[in-house]
Amino acid sequence: MNHKLNISVSDCSIFSDVAGDITIVIDGESFLLHKFPLVSRSGKIRKMVSDVKDSNLSKLEFFDLPGGPPAFELAAKFCYGMNFEINTENVAQLRCAAEYLEMTEDYRDENLVSRTETYLDEVVVQSLEKSVQVLSSCELLSPMADEVGIPDKCVNAIALNASKEQLTAGFSGLDCEEDESAELKNSRLQWWIEDLSVLKIEFYRRIIVAMGRTGVQGDSIVGSLMHYAQTSLKGIGKNQISRPTRTKQSPGKLETDQRAVVETLVSLLPPEKSSGSSVPLSFLFGMLRMAILLVANVACRLELERRIGFRLEMVSVDDLLIPSVQTGDSLFDVDTVHRILVNFLQRIEEEENEEYGYEMEVLGSPSQGSILKVGSIIDSFLAEIAPDPYLNLQKFTAMLEILPDYARVIDDGLYRAVDIYLKAHPMLTEHECKKLCKFIDCKKLSQEACNHAAQNDRLPVQMTVRVLYFEQLRLKNAVSGSSGDGFPSQRISSGVPSAAMSPRDNYASLRRENRELKLEISRMRVRLSELEKEQLFMKQGMIEKSGNGKTFLTSISKGIGRIGIFSGGPAGGKRKSGRKSRGPDGKTGRSRRHSVS
Repeated sequence: MNHKLNISVSDCSIFSDVAGDITIVIDGESFLLHKFPLVSRSGKIRKMVSDVKDSNLSKLEFFDLPGGPPAFELAAKFCYGMNFEINTENVAQLRCAAEYLEMTEDYRDENLVSRTETYLDEVVVQSLEKSVQVLSSCELLSPMADEVGIPDKCVNAIALNASKEQLTAGFSGLDCEEDESAELKNSRLQWWIEDLSVLKIEFYRRIIVAMGRTGVQGDSIVGSLMHYAQTSLKGIGKNQISRPTRTKQSPGKLETDQRAVVETLVSLLPPEKSSGSSVPLSFLFGMLRMAILLVANVACRLELERRIGFRLEMVSVDDLLIPSVQTGDSLFDVDTVHRILVNFLQRIEEEENEEYGYEMEVLGSPSQGSILKVGSIIDSFLAEIAPDPYLNLQKFTAMLEILPDYARVIDDGLYRAVDIYLKAHPMLTEHECKKLCKFIDCKKLSQEACNHAAQNDRLPVQMTVRVLYFEQLRLKNAVSGSSGDGFPSQRISSGVPSAAMSPRDNYASLRRENRELKLEISRMRVRLSELEKEQLFMKQGMIEKSGNGKTFLTSISKGIGRIGIFSGGPAGGKRKSGRKSRGPDGKTGRSRRHSVS
């Protein structure tokens, strides 16, 4: 296609009677022009013309001119002295084309290079919006745009202007009410966050790094990262979800670009402890799911898992239910949750090591409260994944054993998860069932859980016997009014450190004993709550039955009977026969009925 630049008499009368004497071809498009105006401003064309011995040179061809034919047409107009407007849409093309054609001050004053530089310095960099527009136009002008420094100018200008906007919003907020100040701040920040979402990821990365240097607030950066992720990762994972059993294929360009976006955004997340830069957990989990779907690099996934593990006590069970994309694997990604839990436990250990001193670790400390919350969350998570028929015993067991004993005051949640797993996997061998049930501490089961376990046919016989034994001990203590559980394994050592132990070992021993004490107190509170409920029930029974001639002893026997009901085994039979022999006035049948009603 021939694209001829026609010069009218009014535009350039000096060439009105002179026919074009050279054809410039740009990427296959031809421009019939005159040598003199071109060589007077373009050093490159001047050299090419002078290097050719043939004075009748009539054609020059360029294959890699930045901006292509549109940029050259504007540069040619400039050479002819024609008027046109330099704006944010063409300034980057003109600057790169001028550099390529060597239109510098060495050949003519106020040449195209200096004119475009003036526009960039006096117009573009003064405005965040114009800087974004020019930077966006540079995406197709690489590497020439980088060589002349346009992206660097725009990136620094965007970061500086964003910092100024932040400062202006801060001063404006001083004259407003609290609610109005927050609304004003959000409105000022929102527009530039949206503008940045049109940029390619590499330019966006450079802007965020520059914003960190200029002091832009962390919450603004996090808001920008979240908005960029939402706009650039739309529809992600649809193919993976529709084809969950897909085999490995070479990734397409779209998937490769999306992976680069995820990995870059994760690398730009502000530090956890920096002021005002708390990253929402929902965003972290969303990015983790995307990273898994797109098979992002290991460093990206580990960073997300580490950040989530740092705040694991704040997550919900639904957050942890991450679908697995591996063929033949369980429905949920248990391995990822396991690594998150490992990160959490490492954080707890570091916090405890910082509290180097026995007096520092007190009941209700943040680390103790966090690990109890996580214990409850993990038990609920295990109960959710237990019905999965594809969840193998090794993965399930790994999740059970990773938490320390002091992470659970009561093992009801753990028992429920194990029971669900046994029900969903009836083909487990007796040895596997025993291996699974050994993680349940029968002393830490509530009355209701003990009643259920004593009648649960899915449990190994040894487990049922242990439950009955400890329930008998608890019943005995409840009747005798003992304040402790009476379990030998719960006796606390004297706390006197051994002289043969190192100070570090002494501290570790004291810390373990402190945990046991706190766990013992928690257990006693639970037992006390159960006894108070039973006492209230017995008092209500006394009030309701007093009008019908029921004696105080009868009401007491009814309450104790409710405590003892957990099976129809031999132990229960002994209690009933003993009560029958002690019945008053020979009314043995009535006493027995009251005791088991």
